[in-house]
Amino acid sequence: MTPKTLLEKIGKLVTQSRRYKGLRGRGQAWERVAEKRLRSEGYEILERNFVTHVGEIDFIAREAGTLCFVEVKGRESAAFGAPAEAVTMEKQRRIFRAAEWYLQRNRIGETPCRFDVVSILGSGKDAEVSILRDAFRGPLPARARR
Repeated sequence: MTPKTLLEKIGKLVTQSRRYKGLRGRGQAWERVAEKRLRSEGYEILERNFVTHVGEIDFIAREAGTLCFVEVKGRESAAFGAPAEAVTMEKQRRIFRAAEWYLQRNRIGETPCRFDVVSILGSGKDAEVSILRDAFRGPLPARARR
């Protein structure tokens, strides 16, 4: 085995270990599509997959001086509704709390912010991608306790 072949095999193992299979892998693929679209629309990606104890944000970006917290939702078909409909009130609440945490941690003061959703219907080159700017607002009402 040549050194070049050995390096290629090692490279394949490393890249394969970072990619997930199943639904999580599909989510990663949709995030790559979303990132490409966001960049082409003029967004500057600041963070990707920002995770806190209160929630997770797929992308934190800046567009025309506005800080954008972006959620990516994708579906293979519209059989169960549009992808953006999957951003429930509870999901919005978690994104909002994670955004508050991000702003406090980075000591970001009076900066215009908004919450966007990238909706992806289908997969591959035929996927329908749309960016819903200012898709929801916060603060959201507290969830009802049972």
